[in-house]
Amino acid sequence: PRRDSGDSARLRLLGRPELGCTFTKIEVWAQTDWDRVVFLDADMVVVNNVDDLFEREELSACPDVGWPDCFNSGLFVCCPRGQTHAELLAMAQSQGSFDGGDQGLLNQYFSSWAHGPANRRIPFGYNLTFTHSYGYLPALKQFRSQVRIVHFIGAHKPWTFHRYSDGRVAGRGDAHDQ
Repeated sequence: PRRDSGDSARLRLLGRPELGCTFTKIEVWAQTDWDRVVFLDADMVVVNNVDDLFEREELSACPDVGWPDCFNSGLFVCCPRGQTHAELLAMAQSQGSFDGGDQGLLNQYFSSWAHGPANRRIPFGYNLTFTHSYGYLPALKQFRSQVRIVHFIGAHKPWTFHRYSDGRVAGRGDAHDQ
């Protein structure tokens, strides 16, 4: 089922009103036919092998660029269980999420992630993000060979733009070759 946080106030504070529906991620824990799931957001592109993620424990994730003591919920490894699913649903209904979306809820539930075993912190190269506020080019140059997944976080995605042969860029739907 599709789930929505319905928390317009916190989503507005986050500046991402469209993220309420990300509560649907809770349903990953209902997939109990699987021992382990590697979840990736739809705005991620895998550029190198990531099979090793299936060897990680619950909850393994990458630090978030905006607050590294929180994990980014665009990529995580989990072990689906009915009890965890029920507890996440109960938490969502009783207290919601500090950011209005799934990431706040999951970080509240898995609150020991930041101080837990180091092997549950997946390296940043598995969730390389570029935003208007982050783009550490020296590190990208140094660690380029370790990049496994590129995550196009934020409201604007590269596939919603058109690049002309002369380098100009226009949003899809607004692009008219002259």
